[in-house]
Amino acid sequence: MAYVRLSAHPDSAMMKLRHTVHKWIKKTWRHHRPKFAIGAVLVMKFSQMAAKYFPDAEIIELHHDKKKDAPSGTAVKTAELMTKTRQAKKQGAADEKETLPGARGADYEGMRIHSVRLPGLIAHQEVLFGGKGELLTLRHDSMDRASFMNGVHYAAETVMDLETLVYGLENILD
Repeated sequence: MAYVRLSAHPDSAMMKLRHTVHKWIKKTWRHHRPKFAIGAVLVMKFSQMAAKYFPDAEIIELHHDKKKDAPSGTAVKTAELMTKTRQAKKQGAADEKETLPGARGADYEGMRIHSVRLPGLIAHQEVLFGGKGELLTLRHDSMDRASFMNGVHYAAETVMDLETLVYGLENILD
């Protein structure tokens, strides 16, 4: 938590406040960028809904080869949202053995998250839900970074009507 010592002069106080907020945003934004592709955010929300009925699920996220984090923040956020409605369970065979460590992906609350990094990709995510005799697949593909602009535009239009601080486009989509 940042604290700002305010002087008696309003201009000085405002300048200090702006400086502190700017430093906080710059530091935080580097590590916690919200997703602005509306399709990706909808896949996150739909995945949360589906997880209630399909607790057996895996997330596969694919990004360009310059992406530094794995799994992506979107994949982790999707998994977090799914755990809010998903019955906790460990997936796979009880006696499952990975013949190559990590082949089954990262384990998040019993779900598996897989990361792919290749040139030619921008940002893609697929969530697979398995049930008896059926498979539900939710997928989003950003072929161009321009796909993020609709969400930025929507957020900019919506933010002025908000009465509280909101983080993440998923929290303002109806």
